[in-house]
Amino acid sequence: MKRVIFHVDVNSAFLSWESTRRVRQGGEDLRLIPAAIGGDREKRTGVILAKSIPAKAYGVQTGESVAQALRKCPSLVLARPDFRLYESCSRAFVAICDKYAPALEQFSIDECFMDMTGTEHIYKDLIALAHSIKDEIKAELGFTVNIGVGENKLLAKMASDLEKPDKAHTLFRHEIEEKLWPLPVGNLFLVGKSTADKLYKANIVTIGELARLDVRLVQSMLGEKLGAKLHEYANGIDDSTVQPEREDAKGYSISTTLEADVVNGADAHRILLSLADSVAARMRADGAKAGCVCVTIRSNDFKNKSHQKKLAAPTDITADVYSASCALFDELWNGRTPLRLLGIALTNITREDYEQQTLFSDEGSRRERLRRLDKAIDGIRSRYGQDKIARASVNKDGEVGRKYRAKLEADAEIRQE
Repeated sequence: MKRVIFHVDVNSAFLSWESTRRVRQGGEDLRLIPAAIGGDREKRTGVILAKSIPAKAYGVQTGESVAQALRKCPSLVLARPDFRLYESCSRAFVAICDKYAPALEQFSIDECFMDMTGTEHIYKDLIALAHSIKDEIKAELGFTVNIGVGENKLLAKMASDLEKPDKAHTLFRHEIEEKLWPLPVGNLFLVGKSTADKLYKANIVTIGELARLDVRLVQSMLGEKLGAKLHEYANGIDDSTVQPEREDAKGYSISTTLEADVVNGADAHRILLSLADSVAARMRADGAKAGCVCVTIRSNDFKNKSHQKKLAAPTDITADVYSASCALFDELWNGRTPLRLLGIALTNITREDYEQQTLFSDEGSRRERLRRLDKAIDGIRSRYGQDKIARASVNKDGEVGRKYRAKLEADAEIRQE
């Protein structure tokens, strides 16, 4: 049976979702003006997470600093990130896709794969269905997507990038030579900037030129595994399957690049509390516990250091994560070097309910009180929003609280591995 895969990709997701909200509230559509999702315009901090097509015409690029973007386009309209909005919009578009797909895999917050193999007898014309799903998302949710249709995940994903926005494209095997091979080799999935530079220096400019090379030559330039994989991709080969069940996270991590350098331990501990609070809550929401805590620091000369600690027993309690993080930080930091990044990673994840019992009743009672506190805080935030309650020590020292808490909420870099 011929495989048929859809890849659904939201166009400029963060900017589109913010624009949709503003339009519904009677505001301006950011998609029609030079606009971007980024940090603070006045302080020129943060990076560009998404940009409008008019902003792209000024040379504004995703991933560059706000300061760089403003130099290119002084009139650029900036909106702060809102991850709660993004999660809500993500769930909404995936729910529409899920109505049609026997198997659906969410690839990222703004992408999903749909395995439509064998559904031709239900929908008759799958290409027409792709257009219909695209139009339904636009009509119901107010933002646009691209849908790529192919015989495997790689071809479907490449098809969704062919022309944007609000398009549906096919890329089947018989179309590879016409549609895929003329593209710049840097457009191929998994080809990053450094890899593209190596290929360009070797006069390999298009995907077709890469596809026609002997695989051993590609491996000699890029390494055995990456070379083989990219050679397969250039020829449209990919046997990976759509995974309908989300794999359990192997770890949870959070880090923040700070607006102002941290120069004393008390400030660092307060920031670690905010980080521990956030990452432990995500872990609890998944019913997971961590057996190991790792803390990473980056000095203002961009040198990274990290320490990790195996816990006596797996935990999901914020106070446990915070306590271990502070101890690790105190071992790492010399107390003098200014810091620009702090991060926490939780690993050795388990989902078993068993917990080693303590011989001391006071300790058991203390941990039960901490669990109830975490549960109460999680419940309040779930019902009323993340900003309605904060851990007490985060609110101490108004200057530190205002400076770092706002930064954490806007620019925290959250990654689930």
